[in-house]
Amino acid sequence: MDPSPKDGESAAAAEPSRGGTAPASGVVVQVREKKGPLRAAIPYMPFPVAVICLFLNTFVPGLGTFVSAFTVLCGARTDLPDRHMCCVFWLNIAAALIQILTAIVMVGWIMSIFWGMDMVILASKYS
Repeated sequence: MDPSPKDGESAAAAEPSRGGTAPASGVVVQVREKKGPLRAAIPYMPFPVAVICLFLNTFVPGLGTFVSAFTVLCGARTDLPDRHMCCVFWLNIAAALIQILTAIVMVGWIMSIFWGMDMVILASKYS
């Protein structure tokens, strides 16, 4: 006895095609991550600078993020092209302050390490 198709599947989709390949349903064309303004403000830096910022963020939460804010003033590209350079600079300073102030309860320290890892990932994509 053949099981009937469930939840909107058509009988044609339930059977294998005659050419020996499965039907092409549910193909993902593009995946785009939606970032908030703080995450989008992370600058694309040269790889050695990103590694230094990760190192700084690991041992002094927020310090690497603070240093990365100045790379924006030096012309580093971000995912916020429509915002002015000074606005992106202050977003990075705000992220550094959040990391420093919440480091007392370990949240800022963990956030700082992940922020540094994002810097290295973006730097590796950039170069």
